[in-house]
Amino acid sequence: MSDTPSDTPAPKGGIGRVVSASLIGTTVEWYDFFLYGSAAALVFNKLFFPTADPLVGTLIAFVTYAIGFVARPLGGIVFGHFGDKLGRKKLLVVSLLMMGGATFAMGLLPTYQAIGVAAPILLTVLRLVQGFALGGEWGGAVLIVSEHGGDKHRGFWASWPQAGAPGGNLLATGVLAVLATVQSDAAFESWGWRVPFLLSGVLVVIGLWIRVSVSESPVFLAAQAKAQADAARGVKETAPVVQVLRRSWREVLSAIGTRFGENVSYYVLTSFLLVYVTVHLGLPKSTALNAVLIASAVHFVTIPLWGALSDRLGRRPVTLIGSVGMAVWAFAFFTLVDSRSFLVITLSVTVGLLLHGAMYGPQAAFISEMFDTKVRYSGASMGSQLASIVAGALAPIIAVQLLKDYESSVPVSVYLCAAALVTTVTVAITRETRGRDLNRSLHEDGPEPPTGTAAPAAAERV
Repeated sequence: MSDTPSDTPAPKGGIGRVVSASLIGTTVEWYDFFLYGSAAALVFNKLFFPTADPLVGTLIAFVTYAIGFVARPLGGIVFGHFGDKLGRKKLLVVSLLMMGGATFAMGLLPTYQAIGVAAPILLTVLRLVQGFALGGEWGGAVLIVSEHGGDKHRGFWASWPQAGAPGGNLLATGVLAVLATVQSDAAFESWGWRVPFLLSGVLVVIGLWIRVSVSESPVFLAAQAKAQADAARGVKETAPVVQVLRRSWREVLSAIGTRFGENVSYYVLTSFLLVYVTVHLGLPKSTALNAVLIASAVHFVTIPLWGALSDRLGRRPVTLIGSVGMAVWAFAFFTLVDSRSFLVITLSVTVGLLLHGAMYGPQAAFISEMFDTKVRYSGASMGSQLASIVAGALAPIIAVQLLKDYESSVPVSVYLCAAALVTTVTVAITRETRGRDLNRSLHEDGPEPPTGTAAPAAAERV
């Protein structure tokens, strides 16, 4: 089977150009989103939420961090609706502009000392805009790649936008690490923290320049032409989100469960780690930042390798490697971090993110293959972003609260293990999707057509 469907035009510049546009745009958006998380762990508690207890201030800062996640499902529904109606490309441009604008504005915000309670309120509003934009970004970015490529190598190609998450974290953490190294704590808290937020403006311009150059998804164009023909015959279509809730609610639940352990583990291994190392262990912030920086570089490189492996073994086996491994590593992770050795901390984060990558790499193709083209943006966004509320949004808050209540990392390890087991059970009872023809309706009668060397596609039901 060719990598581009024969009945649709090849993307301008080939699949590589589409992947590059998705990866760069997604990296910029995740840079913006993760920048807030790192700043919340390091300085926002002092600048916008000053309290006597550092952990309480950090907890409040993470609550506003979580608010961004709350906005993500709304963004996923709105962007998903228009993405399924108007196309993936247009909505990806809008999401990038919204995210970049909100992040740049954060870099200009006065602090609590300057304007009082208005400062955290404005910060929270901008965080809501960030979350809304990111809620629409993920679905569009992975779908435009999934729908441009063919069935045989979809796991590999679709995993590249996933690499935008560690890529963005790598940029955000790298810039903060450099500033924390070359500046005093006083200078960093005074003005240095603003620099990475203002840099977002430059990154957005670069991302837009690349993103507007790609063509629309050929699979979407074919579905759009069919919808227009149906409309001409008087056939009325219900809203995509309604169709998802009516016919694909099982797939939405599968997407939520698939993302649960992956989401919790990522934010515990990165955002919460910064708090644990600096506040609980009393080590310099550069120790945690540099450990995450090195681990994110390895994470970035290996995510596409996990995606490629899912093209050979299937989405489920590779995801299960990550979720089962994470359930075990949850207990070794903090034991190693407690050594206070930079090399050992770096090793513990790196292994953790490698296991996370096994869950994250195949995820874009796995979730994309669960839904029909006409509701794929809505369905994939709804499932993935609802998971972000119950998993990623709460993960740093729950972890900080557990640490505060028990003054031990063991409850956090139990929490991380339980989250990984949720994903393990979900994936174990979800059918394989590798090799599914995205041009074919999931709910058509009759068996899935053969896909050559691919495993039987069976996303029909969970």
